[in-house]
Amino acid sequence: MIIAALGVIAVGAMSAWVWALGPLPLDQAQQVSTSVVDRNGKLLRAYAMADGRWRLPVHAATDVDRRYLDLLLAYEDKRFYSHPGVDPLALGRAALQLITHGRIVSGGSTITMQLARLLEPRRERSVHAKLRQMVRAIQLERRFSKDQILDLYLALAPFGGNLEGVRAASIGYLGKEPKRLSLAESALLVALPQSPETRRLDRHPAAARAARDRVLDRMVEDGVLSADDAAQAKAVALARQRGPMPMLAPHSADQAMATGKRAATIRLTLDAPIQRALEALARDRAAALGPDISIALVVVDNASGEVLARVGSPDYFDNRRAGQVDMSRAIRSPGSTLKPFIYGLAFEDGFVHPESLIDDRPIRFGAYAPENFDMTFQGTVPVRKALQLSLNVPAIALLDRVGSSRLAARLKQAGAGLVLPKDEAPGLAMGLGGVGIRLQDLVQLYSGIARLGATVPLRELALDEPKPPEPLRLMDPVAAWQVGNVLLGTPPPDNAAANRIAFKTGTSYGYRDAWSVGFDGRLTIGVWVGRPDGAAVPGLVGRTAAAPILFDAFARTGKLPAALPKAPRGTLLASNAKLPLPLRRFRPAGELLRNGNEQALRIQFPLNGSRIDGSGDTSMPSLPVRVAGGVLPLTMMVNGVAVGEIDGRRQRLLTQPGPGFVRLTVMDAMGAADTVVVRIQ
Repeated sequence: MIIAALGVIAVGAMSAWVWALGPLPLDQAQQVSTSVVDRNGKLLRAYAMADGRWRLPVHAATDVDRRYLDLLLAYEDKRFYSHPGVDPLALGRAALQLITHGRIVSGGSTITMQLARLLEPRRERSVHAKLRQMVRAIQLERRFSKDQILDLYLALAPFGGNLEGVRAASIGYLGKEPKRLSLAESALLVALPQSPETRRLDRHPAAARAARDRVLDRMVEDGVLSADDAAQAKAVALARQRGPMPMLAPHSADQAMATGKRAATIRLTLDAPIQRALEALARDRAAALGPDISIALVVVDNASGEVLARVGSPDYFDNRRAGQVDMSRAIRSPGSTLKPFIYGLAFEDGFVHPESLIDDRPIRFGAYAPENFDMTFQGTVPVRKALQLSLNVPAIALLDRVGSSRLAARLKQAGAGLVLPKDEAPGLAMGLGGVGIRLQDLVQLYSGIARLGATVPLRELALDEPKPPEPLRLMDPVAAWQVGNVLLGTPPPDNAAANRIAFKTGTSYGYRDAWSVGFDGRLTIGVWVGRPDGAAVPGLVGRTAAAPILFDAFARTGKLPAALPKAPRGTLLASNAKLPLPLRRFRPAGELLRNGNEQALRIQFPLNGSRIDGSGDTSMPSLPVRVAGGVLPLTMMVNGVAVGEIDGRRQRLLTQPGPGFVRLTVMDAMGAADTVVVRIQ
């Protein structure tokens, strides 16, 4: 009875003690570093935990080499999959060795007990602490499966410094994921957690090597390894320093973190091999261009709008280049890169065709007189050649006919965030870069040309079940195909193959930005080159600075250029001689056909430069004005101030202003204008 009573008391006390331990402390243990991964799960960048520790999520079944797991279980816990958390045989063996040798030869802790110690770290090594670990181990076994316990251990095991878990240790010490480890590397990672601080590779490489060799010797004794395999593994030298954590796509990772999504793993649409290749390309080209030059690239899948690579700067840690500023999202002047959309709307409106002729000659639009980049004029050229040579005057003439506001509205409708100077309305200058835009928006617009006129919003966060993107209208499919077909024939940079990539270059005013954006049937890539501070770089031209990078970027994607879509049904394919008469030659707004006769807007009276007498003569209080040509209604302006419309007979009597020079201007419905200056005496 007494023994039974004592037993009951002991069991009750034990139960009360176990109850007093409370629930398993799992909250902190299940916290891990946020990992940003690519579309295939490859690590792009990880962020340390709040206390500075690196602890990456890991799954034994998919993330760790099988040989490492076999060595770990053989060395630490042979009966892991059969015991209930505590291994009586291992405890008995450890106790016998302690008695016979007078010291601890091998521990009796299972992996589950070691996990319990990691969940509740304690400095003292006592019977009480060991009992606590045993109880916690049993609790863990009741709550989690064996694979889940192994995953937790692999994530929490200490490896020295702020490295926790086999994945962080493998990346930090070996520079690789633990999916494919050599025998020597596996043995090293098994040995380090036994005494992580005294075996740190970056501080105590000799101790780390000795510990690794002891693991190999033990495996030979237990028959797990052959002596030859162990000898070869021992001969492998160890790295003596710790490497950095991966830093692929740092700008994209920062942006993903800024969205507020707090998940252990954030998956992006990026493709790690392409990202790595283009980051190397940006570093190489920036080094050749100069220490102040930055480069940005964006690669987009045309079909889905998914961003496959984004390089915000050549070096994230280069302060001179403002490396942490993502220039792919910076607002810059696009130079001539908006010209294809001017031509696209002109094709869509049907008043011009790629084979139409257009004049490249000096012309003035009010006070605005555009000039070509080389300060020369080509005369009469095909529209196709005008776009391929990026001639300014034809582009502005077409924009004058299309309408600046209409172009701006269409680009915004297609998803581009255009930025105009404060209180400014869209004007003709936007055709040559007089507007702000981001590289990623420009790439989205060009991908719309490749998609035959419909853009899709760019997407960089991977979704488990992505919804098909809603297309945004850019231009008519026929017009988009015509633009793409013209750009495909643009002369490529030196040593690059022709007719493989449709592309356009651009250079902003003052040599501040160099651009090149191109596409094939699969991808669209945009390149920006310049100084982040907006300073001028003499000689920085899109064709020589950005276009070679664009073609190299396509080559480094590892894919051959895909063919562009075929011409949509209804596309007019004809030479200039076979075009309908109105399409053979482009007519500016002031030279439109009226009533079947070609007649430009012109002030017939008074003549330019004439002198008019009689400002003080009351018998002639009015100044007659006669106009020929133009499209009604006609607006009259005196010294830049509108004074009303001219009647249907194209005549008007003006109240004579005071003596002096007077500027008379007439503008028709299409924007064509004529001006004369007369002197009233």
